Amino acid sequence: MGRFATDVGKRLADRLAAARPAFEWETEHRLGATPVDVGGRSADRLVLVELEWRRADPADNAAKLFRHAVEGSIATGRVAVVQVFTRYYDLASGGVSSKRLNAEFVGHTAADTLDGFSYRPLTIDIDPPKRGGERPDGWQAAVDATAGTIAETIPR
Repeated sequence: MGRFATDVGKRLADRLAAARPAFEWETEHRLGATPVDVGGRSADRLVLVELEWRRADPADNAAKLFRHAVEGSIATGRVAVVQVFTRYYDLASGGVSSKRLNAEFVGHTAADTLDGFSYRPLTIDIDPPKRGGERPDGWQAAVDATAGTIAETIPR
C-alpha cells in the first residue's frame, strides 16, 4: 500500500481502538504469512478489515481470508470480515463495478458456508488519488465515519 493508504489504515485502527478497547487492534495483522490491513482481537472474537483501494481483484482478499478459515489458520471463535471499498469501485452510471460485486459474492458465500463467520462490505467515502496525487479533502472524516460503522457492528 502507498503512504496514504497506510495512513488511512492506521487512523482506522486508532479509531477502532478508541471505540472498542476490549480488542487489541493493529495494522498489518498477520494470519500466517498473509497480512490483513487492520485486525482486532478479543478473547473470543476476531475482526479483520481489508481496505480495497484500487485493487484489480478485490475478490482475492475475501477469498484468502476465508481460505485461512477453512485451513484452520484462524483460531478464534467468532470472526467478522469487513471489506471496505473506496469510491474507485463506483460506476459513473450508478452502482458498483463487477470487481466489487464479485468480492461481495465471495464474502457472502463464504460467510453463509462457514460457522462463526460474518462478512460485511462497506464503502468509505474516499476517491483515492493515483500514486503521487493529493489526498482528498475530508479523508479523515470519512475514515472516522467508517470506523464508527464498523464499531457499531461489534458487540462491546
